[in-house]
Amino acid sequence: MHGVFDIIGPIMIGPSSSHTAGAVRLGLMARKVLGEPVTRAGIMLSGSFAQTYRGHGTDKALIAGVLGMKPDDERIRDSLSIAKEQGLEFAFQKADIPGAHPNTAELHLTGLHQNIAVVRGASVGGGNILITKINDYYVELAGRYPAVVTIQHDQPGVIMNITSILGMGGLNIAFMHVARKNRGEEAMTILELDEEPLPSVIEAIKGVDGIQQAFSIPAIG
Repeated sequence: MHGVFDIIGPIMIGPSSSHTAGAVRLGLMARKVLGEPVTRAGIMLSGSFAQTYRGHGTDKALIAGVLGMKPDDERIRDSLSIAKEQGLEFAFQKADIPGAHPNTAELHLTGLHQNIAVVRGASVGGGNILITKINDYYVELAGRYPAVVTIQHDQPGVIMNITSILGMGGLNIAFMHVARKNRGEEAMTILELDEEPLPSVIEAIKGVDGIQQAFSIPAIG
């Protein structure tokens, strides 16, 4: 079943929804995962992205997203020069990522406060994206809903306490994904919500026993 957006495609700048609009959203999502302005970006390109990224403007689109631009921003065509003016260091590298979607990019971002995020995702058509990896965790995140992400010790009761806090905050969970490295070790939970959580909700989640890190990612539209 398809929505109107899926049929007619996004409002965007550029020749291709997959190579331009989707690429902008990948960069923007990676920036939101990092949670702060980006100072360095190393971007690995796989499949058709690696072969056509200059001709289709995928390099400009990815950097535009990293800078915080949206797919309909007229500055996308000048994003590489804007990035240099703002002091953003960036480099592109072709890579073979086994089993990856043809339009895949992996962004290694360093932030203003030296935080680091590694985000892998694909532009899957019509400007839509799917994030498949955040740091060491394999995930599924499309960016259509605001999300809460937690990294926690894999122990009983943690997820129950998180969902209780969301419920008390009047937040409905649309989708949930849990990934862990090994039983009883570190795990990641992604909860996509119908509404964006207040900062007080995130602070309450941070106080749950076993939580190592908690942050929210706004929907990218």
